[in-house]
Amino acid sequence: MAKQEYPITPAVRFLREHRIEFTPHQYAYQEHGGTRVGARELGLPEHVLVKTLVMETDEGKALLVLMHGDCEVSTRRLARLIGAKSIAPCDERTATRITGYVFGGTSPFGTRSALPVYVERTILGLPSIFINGGKRGFLVEIDPEALRQTLPVTEVDVALPED
Repeated sequence: MAKQEYPITPAVRFLREHRIEFTPHQYAYQEHGGTRVGARELGLPEHVLVKTLVMETDEGKALLVLMHGDCEVSTRRLARLIGAKSIAPCDERTATRITGYVFGGTSPFGTRSALPVYVERTILGLPSIFINGGKRGFLVEIDPEALRQTLPVTEVDVALPED
């Protein structure tokens, strides 16, 4: 059987450099499809897909939030936890400039700028997660413990069920 081909992104290089085992998964990316499409294409529950959200405080400080695919972030609760007046998603141009990744293909690994990373606590309790590998339609399956091993993560409880 031939070895599966997958893109070599900054995220993949980061995972290799940190000796983090991962399984690559590719699917047909759909504009504005989000984790719902990825879950459907890969036959997975959306809850195990982890989205990487680029946000900023009212003072313009950027941060990453890792959230279950089927949940939203309570920005009010997160702002309170980190001592900010407010938090909002970054616009596409800013997110790309800060991370080096195209919107829809943002990985928390191998970002252009070192950013604080806030991870929804319940993600760390899953047996494995599927998180963006640095390209649209490309996820890597990893042990969630890899987040703690390689990133400056802060655990938070800020999940809201999606409507």
